[in-house]
Amino acid sequence: MNKGEQKRQDIIAHALTLASQVGLEGLSLGALATSMDISKSGLFAHFKSKEALQIAVLELACERFAAEVIAPALAQPRGERRLNTLFDNYIGWVRDQSNQGSCIFMSLAHEFDDRPGEIRDLLVKSWRDWGGTIARVAATAITEGEFRPDCDPAQFAFEMIGIAMVFENAHKLLGEVQAEARARMAFKRLIRSYRLSEPRSQTASH
Repeated sequence: MNKGEQKRQDIIAHALTLASQVGLEGLSLGALATSMDISKSGLFAHFKSKEALQIAVLELACERFAAEVIAPALAQPRGERRLNTLFDNYIGWVRDQSNQGSCIFMSLAHEFDDRPGEIRDLLVKSWRDWGGTIARVAATAITEGEFRPDCDPAQFAFEMIGIAMVFENAHKLLGEVQAEARARMAFKRLIRSYRLSEPRSQTASH
């Protein structure tokens, strides 16, 4: 990576940190340039518009989410263990992001929910991809004989994401010390509601 590309990556990473605190729209190019000790013209040498920087920031957030939340979970055995790791990583992501400012994906869901454009399109894609990932992992729990055959993986994904959203609200806005424990209890109940009464291997042995 040459110096110019390294500088571009440094700008995006710093902008992502700021965006978690003030949102993408609150991301001031002037403030960003000042905090990095570069000129606004130097900033525009890497990004021709504020929107181009915003898109790059969101793309970096997606890459980090995939690396920190999804990839480690997919390395686990198929089925329930993979789902548990996916949830653990997701809650950890939301908690850590909230401690720094807010989860950028949840924040942008409110910021851009009714604003058409390229940023919203990318955000919608990232949310749909995430829900699809959860649903596919939940589907493996069915094929592995851990979840009931009549379970709806898309519904599981909907409820798991809902738990994380409520967790962020309770953790960040309300400051509830039991927020994470309650979220984990809700997820355990969700798992139990989908689980077969007996694993398939045990049922087949009778």
